[in-house]
Amino acid sequence: MIGVLHTWTRDLRYHPHIHYIVPGGALSADGTWRPSHPDFLVPVKPLAVLFRAKFVDQRHKTARGSLVDEAIWDKDGVVHCVSVGSGEHAFRYRARDLFRVALSNNRILTLEDGHVTFQYKESATDQRKTCTLTAQEFMRRFLQHVLPDRCVTVRSYGLLSPRNRHLLLKASAWRASMATLTTTLDPVVPQPSGAPLCLNCGSILILVQTLRPKTRWPP
Repeated sequence: MIGVLHTWTRDLRYHPHIHYIVPGGALSADGTWRPSHPDFLVPVKPLAVLFRAKFVDQRHKTARGSLVDEAIWDKDGVVHCVSVGSGEHAFRYRARDLFRVALSNNRILTLEDGHVTFQYKESATDQRKTCTLTAQEFMRRFLQHVLPDRCVTVRSYGLLSPRNRHLLLKASAWRASMATLTTTLDPVVPQPSGAPLCLNCGSILILVQTLRPKTRWPP
């Protein structure tokens, strides 16, 4: 997997968090690819507890851990996990975070009377809004996201690590061969229009038997 550090919200508030891109499967000991379910990888709630525990444990091993307010560690961890398909869009979106600052010049609308007005897009509604701050507050928010020297903003692990490139190529070759085999042996069967689908797995529901209504309940 690949982890990317992100420290800001769209209106420049301090919000450190990490985005991970994780392969939907793994190589077994014999080198075969074991895919996960298309829409499910791991349970999110246990993942949140485990990630927080690991994070707190590592915090005690660093010299800067004592600089963080102790009240932070009383809060529950927040983990959000979604399927991103092939991952191409996710890689492109996260890559842009590595080579840009918290606010580009073209988002700054005005600088008047000691106040800065800039434009941002609200995540919840996807609507463009404006934010006006004093110059001092604007500088404070912006400088929060200037990382210290030698700060690593991206790390890679497992299949996506550069030293495991040979395993990634093996996994890609295996998935490509399985896709070719599936296309050859199992041609796509057209699905009946309007067929009811299972709410859990998305498969077509098949009528097995129609139960006749009982005229009276048994004694």
